[in-house]
Amino acid sequence: MAGWGLLWAVALANVAKYPFFEFGSRYASATGQSLIQGYRQMGRWAAWSFLLLTLLTCFFVLGAVGLVTAAFLDDLMGISSQTQTQATPAVAVAVLLGSAILLMLGAYSGLDRFIKVLAVILLLSTCVAFFAATGQTAPWDVPQSSVDFNPWNGAGLAFLIALVGWMPSAVDMSTWNSIWTLERIRNTGYRPTLKQTLREFNLGYWMSALLAVFFMGLGAMILFAKETELPEGTAAFAAGIVELYTSALGDWSRPFVAASAFSAMLGTIVACLDGYTRSLSASFQTLFGEEDFAKSRWIVLLLAAGSLGLILGFPDDIRILVDIATTLSFLVAPLVAAANWHLVTRSTFPTEARPPQWLMALSGVGMLFLVGFGLLFLWTYSGL
Repeated sequence: MAGWGLLWAVALANVAKYPFFEFGSRYASATGQSLIQGYRQMGRWAAWSFLLLTLLTCFFVLGAVGLVTAAFLDDLMGISSQTQTQATPAVAVAVLLGSAILLMLGAYSGLDRFIKVLAVILLLSTCVAFFAATGQTAPWDVPQSSVDFNPWNGAGLAFLIALVGWMPSAVDMSTWNSIWTLERIRNTGYRPTLKQTLREFNLGYWMSALLAVFFMGLGAMILFAKETELPEGTAAFAAGIVELYTSALGDWSRPFVAASAFSAMLGTIVACLDGYTRSLSASFQTLFGEEDFAKSRWIVLLLAAGSLGLILGFPDDIRILVDIATTLSFLVAPLVAAANWHLVTRSTFPTEARPPQWLMALSGVGMLFLVGFGLLFLWTYSGL
């Protein structure tokens, strides 16, 4: 277990990835186009590469998020018995199909507000739980990490790569920022300025970063300090996360924590389905020059079906899917980051909207971070 030992990795991942997510919102606001349209302008090879990368990772990501969501619904409804470690497979089917139906009914406008409200609720509850936990164990009394934990080789390195892979999210999801920025403009009829767009992006991005730090603190002060671990298995894992909060807040909070945890994960799986559907639809449109919303509905169903196949194929340990998804996301991150950097620095990008010098310098640091950790991972596990 790591305790506070990987706080540096969480902080560095959030800072290093920031420019490439910011470029997504910046590009959409300045050009009125999504990043995916920008990739097509770089050449068909770039558009095809992004489509293939998306197809390579989407089912693992959706499977992992869907499995976590199903686990929290299972815990909330008390479907599995107290001694049963695995969530009922039917719960995962209900979650994925329900999320797909929501999107097929065109629930985007409500989704945007829904996710923001859930994010605020989850942030507030995590902050309260964090400060309540300090009454049990002071943050400075928690060791950095256990003596047998080494993040630079073996299982420790695999865990480190998985952690930074989705901290705060996979870099290829920066395309979703650009798509959703344009979608909000279409839905509201109002085109915000670049400054307004970036202000909204920064609020959401750094809120998620703060949430990550507080959540790590909860684990350090409650689990690590007491030398306990989250149980394996989907249902048991979800129950352990809920217990993490209730041990700090009190038993009275369990129904509220369980409900908010499931709601937050439901918002996440719906958002992921929506993001991948729009991303794939945009890729097909840029490559084949047509836009058919009926095909988008088929994409939703195919994504849900493929994700369910993985969930039913990996029912024994939730961490298998999570580790695969996060590792794949991290390994493809430098490619997407480089493409985003190119789009906002090329000569055709509006001069007044180009990133400031400090952001360009930070993007250089971010590229070193992504490439360096990727090469370290490949070198370690290639047997060289």
